[in-house]
Amino acid sequence: MAVAVGKRRQVGGLGNERTREALVGYGFIALPMAFFLLFFIFPIFYAFYISRYDWEIFKGPFVGWGNYRKLYHDTIFWHHAVRNTLVYTAFVVPIQMALGLSLAVVVNTAIRFRTFFRAAFYFPSLAASAAIASIATYILASDGLFNTVLHHLGYHHTNAWFSQESTALPSIIALNAWTTSGTVMLFYLAALQAIPVDVYEAAAIDGAGWWRVFSKVTFPLLKPAHFFVAVVSIIGALQMFDQAFLIGTPSGGPNYSTMTVLLYLYNQGIGNIKFGYAAAIGVVLFVFIFTVTVIQRFLFGKAEVA
Repeated sequence: MAVAVGKRRQVGGLGNERTREALVGYGFIALPMAFFLLFFIFPIFYAFYISRYDWEIFKGPFVGWGNYRKLYHDTIFWHHAVRNTLVYTAFVVPIQMALGLSLAVVVNTAIRFRTFFRAAFYFPSLAASAAIASIATYILASDGLFNTVLHHLGYHHTNAWFSQESTALPSIIALNAWTTSGTVMLFYLAALQAIPVDVYEAAAIDGAGWWRVFSKVTFPLLKPAHFFVAVVSIIGALQMFDQAFLIGTPSGGPNYSTMTVLLYLYNQGIGNIKFGYAAAIGVVLFVFIFTVTVIQRFLFGKAEVA
């Protein structure tokens, strides 16, 4: 009888201890979760709420889906902002992934000054966008360094690359692909170092060359990294704002060639004081990014992100 009472007390004490541990755990995550809900989840629902009103400085009349109907017929949004954003994403994501993977493979090998090269390749990702855009504007000016080099190579280009409609967006694509490749390199480098050495030893015993090892061993084993990098890169590309704002000005010049969805949202919300219409643009962008992420999740499969 005494043994049974002792067991019940032990179980009760264990249950209380587990409860206390659970409460302590919830206490640790309460503040981060509150921060996440307040600054990430709540704004999504509040943006949808605002988008249903003709909201300028103060709350205006209820318009229902009026802002979305207006956005559906907005030619600047679809013909310039959305088009430029999709073109930018389609080019910059594969370029920065290829550059990042190439740099990661290089600095993952036993080369001299490997630590220096890792820091040097990553350094552009740490620089401020305003500083990079200013330097790039100087280099790509009509009499800048880039045109001077092209002139000596026999190709004469006399206009500034950021001031022409045909070259403004491609120049931003090249600039951002270079500046973000360092961050992509770190992601791939971490994934490369997680690959077991045994697979490379087995490939060496089979007499496989470096390209066959990379294409048949390394690249397939990097599928989880491919998924992560692709998702992060696409989300970042669809939200491109700072270079378009600094180089093309808020008007997205020249002739809307650098206008992006986020820059157009800024113009409507801050420039025109149309918070309801800007919120509708933000909701559409969120839905599109969420849909693209879900599609990527199913394309890569569950095994790659396990």
